[in-house]
Amino acid sequence: MSLPQNNFQDKHRVVIVGGGVIGLCVAYYALKAGKKVILLERNSEEGDNCSTENAGMVVPSHFVPLAAPGMIALGLRWMLSSESPFAIRLRPSRKLMRWLYLFWRSANKKHVIHNREFLRDLNLKSRELFVELAEDDSYELVKRGLLMLCKGSNSLEEESRLASDANDLGLEVEVCDSRRLAEIDPDIEMNVEGGIWFKQDCHLDPSIFLNQLRKKILGMGGEIYHQVCADGFVIENGQAKALRCSDLGGSESLNDNIEADQFVIAGGAWSPSLARDLGLDLPILAGKGYSMTVPEPIQLPRVCSILNEARVAVTPMGDCLRFAGTMELGDNDLAINARRVKGILKSIPKYFPQFKVEHFNGIKRWSGLRPCSPDGLPYIGPAGPGADGVFIATGHAMMGLSLGPITGHIMANILCNDYNELPLDALFPGRFS
Repeated sequence: MSLPQNNFQDKHRVVIVGGGVIGLCVAYYALKAGKKVILLERNSEEGDNCSTENAGMVVPSHFVPLAAPGMIALGLRWMLSSESPFAIRLRPSRKLMRWLYLFWRSANKKHVIHNREFLRDLNLKSRELFVELAEDDSYELVKRGLLMLCKGSNSLEEESRLASDANDLGLEVEVCDSRRLAEIDPDIEMNVEGGIWFKQDCHLDPSIFLNQLRKKILGMGGEIYHQVCADGFVIENGQAKALRCSDLGGSESLNDNIEADQFVIAGGAWSPSLARDLGLDLPILAGKGYSMTVPEPIQLPRVCSILNEARVAVTPMGDCLRFAGTMELGDNDLAINARRVKGILKSIPKYFPQFKVEHFNGIKRWSGLRPCSPDGLPYIGPAGPGADGVFIATGHAMMGLSLGPITGHIMANILCNDYNELPLDALFPGRFS
């Protein structure tokens, strides 16, 4: 591998760090805006990242940020079980303690009310962009909604209140009993009290979407380099001039400086280290999640769903069925925790009685790291004083795929000094500095 040569300066040149869905969407929309784009990805071309095998959902229904009332009490209760959907790897760490404090400070009703319309608008605009991107038939966007399936009456009552809020926000939603759920999706047997049908949600196969996005970027003249680690910035007089990089390919240990006019940090859970190089405090914890994709499921639903109490996402992808879940907050560690996976597997037959735990024997266990901000909102915008020319796009937690296109669109406007319709103050990367 050889990194791009620096025998010229180009004021339209943008270097993007991170080849997940956020980095790819930023690259695509920056190219559309007339920029010259270089994208750097730490994984190999055949490797994957947090975007590759996630649940593949586009979710206008997710207008409540992760930092919400009751989440702390629920999290503490879940931590009593090694198979629960949530865990924190507690350890003596200033970074962890500060993140938890900021989360506690944000987890209130005022925060939810202040941001729910904004999150709705971000997701709805992103959905529009997904529809546009699918017009060339490069991937399939399935627009059948999402079912929030509730095993018990208490959770159905709670989700019905959320459905009322969604209706007040202008979203298309229907509260369903078990009979109505069977009409909406007759292809799978469900053993639930009822559920909520969020009709504007969609799903897709993220691997196909990302592959097609890479092809579009390359076809538009963008450059993508794999197995490259971004080590830090060269700053002169408060302006970022170059990015120090090293080759992770193993064939040679070359170091190089890539010059550009603008740089975008979209490295997911690995973004804070680069931000620190700029003097920017970017609180992020990696939220590890798992997925398993069954190639020949005993039943194949037509609508994606979330098993509410278990916090498991279920997504049909072609002839396959993907199950994803768990939020394990901690370090950037991709090791598989067998007990967390066991918790996912044990929950599935409770909702879909035709499925058995043994149906997952031999199925690959995949893990990915979601970049979680303490207030549940992404970081999108300039890195701040002393780092002119550097921009941040990360911290999307579980909504990385869903908010990918709108993040790319917003960032392209920022890079070009163009107007953004949506107010972006809440996403300012330096809001915790």
